[in-house]
Amino acid sequence: MLGFSSSGLLGSYSQLHYGYLPDALVDLTGGVVTIINLHSSPFDLLTTVKTAIQAGSMVACATENGLTEEAKVMENGLVSQHAYTVTGAEKIQYQGRWEDIIRLWNPWGKTEWKGRWKDGSKEWRETHDPRKSQLYENKEDGEFWMSCQDFQENFSCLFICNQIPITMDHGVTPNESWRQMRFTNQVISRNRAGGHGRDMQYVFSVQEHTAGNNVVVAFTIMPQSLNTEEERFPLQFQVFKVPQFQNVQGRLPPAFFSPFRSAAQGTKYVSKCNFTKSFHLNPGTYVVVTTANGKEVEFLLRIFLKMPDKHRDPSSNFNLRALKESLPENGSRNSISYTYMDQGLDIDATQLQSLLNQEFLTGPPGDTFSLDQCQSIMALMDLKVNGRLDQEEFARLRSRLIHCQHIFQSIQRRPGVLLSSDLWKVIENTDFLVGIFISSELLSLMALRYSDSSGRVSFPTLVCFLIRLETMAKAFRNLSKDGKGIYLTETEWMNLVMYS
Repeated sequence: MLGFSSSGLLGSYSQLHYGYLPDALVDLTGGVVTIINLHSSPFDLLTTVKTAIQAGSMVACATENGLTEEAKVMENGLVSQHAYTVTGAEKIQYQGRWEDIIRLWNPWGKTEWKGRWKDGSKEWRETHDPRKSQLYENKEDGEFWMSCQDFQENFSCLFICNQIPITMDHGVTPNESWRQMRFTNQVISRNRAGGHGRDMQYVFSVQEHTAGNNVVVAFTIMPQSLNTEEERFPLQFQVFKVPQFQNVQGRLPPAFFSPFRSAAQGTKYVSKCNFTKSFHLNPGTYVVVTTANGKEVEFLLRIFLKMPDKHRDPSSNFNLRALKESLPENGSRNSISYTYMDQGLDIDATQLQSLLNQEFLTGPPGDTFSLDQCQSIMALMDLKVNGRLDQEEFARLRSRLIHCQHIFQSIQRRPGVLLSSDLWKVIENTDFLVGIFISSELLSLMALRYSDSSGRVSFPTLVCFLIRLETMAKAFRNLSKDGKGIYLTETEWMNLVMYS
């Protein structure tokens, strides 16, 4: 997950020491945290953990404070006042029944749980589950299993951090699509006499009905606005529904704000520098109104809006004609893709093919993007590995397509004709390939792979080549520990080379 810069936001990673766990997750990843009370929330722990991890979430938990403020190893092997990473959850066969177990990792290493399902326990010795060799390894590496029952007795909260909200009202749904409104470097002065004169107002709209919580409001306070001795969160906010007849072009007047207009209360969590609240709101226009608790506060506000199911249903109709009709006559060449990004729609390979062939072609009429090429591009750009491109992923692809157009047009020998012998020149002039080196031998292979019998490289083929080259080079760097080589299991290797 892409996150804030820790050095820019907090000063350094050392500032996270002995902080609030959800704050650390937000600061490190830039995501949004869902907090689950293990003692009161009715939910399926096993399914929650498995699905959250599958969705690419960071999942963590923490033990309660001990008798002192220092972290101490307890008799059961757990460390008091200590954060753990949750790395897995499974059902396992034991004594003729199924038992739910959960896997944790202690960043200290070695210090591990001493109860049921610990490393070397009789439970692991006696189980005949065929997956035992895949799940269990007796090593003092800080990672261990425990029963879900023991987990809930020793931990009070589960923290799930993702780039998008993970709502729990209808279970964890990793393919939910959310649009984000982001307001950075916001500054609010202390609230003075006269009511809402100093309030900050942020307007958003809910377009259609969706199931469960469909709006998440998340505040992050900048460190210079925090007082280490202050107990309460330095901001307050409410969400109000705006009547259809109300003009929201300017600031709403103080007379507008009535308790009766306040939106329904939602679930929330508050920590030292983060406040997140989830709502289920009917279609309409709303305004977030925030005030400071007696001092100037600088903050980041993010409003997440859940998109209707049809925007992520592969069988849905992605109507490019309707998008075109909604554009002004003097719209730019790439206005349709801008409109798509503004609407925050997810897109599958078939929809991507329609969009690329209408918006980004460069070359003869026959040089169109095939479905196979679009499926390949989709797999290379699909960071969440769900077979679709979200708003952020498509924006990243779009910037590369525009650059590829410029490169193709500037290096082509004649209109629509780029020769494989000029691929080295293409690589040298491609901004997103800076720092990537390929040998002359590999370049020759690429010329054979990506050109036709006459040595010509079409624009769609060039796009596939450049995006694959960037992705594979970055994959090596991410997987290599020394920059010289990588070690992959057969499954990891097959996942890498087959879905790309």
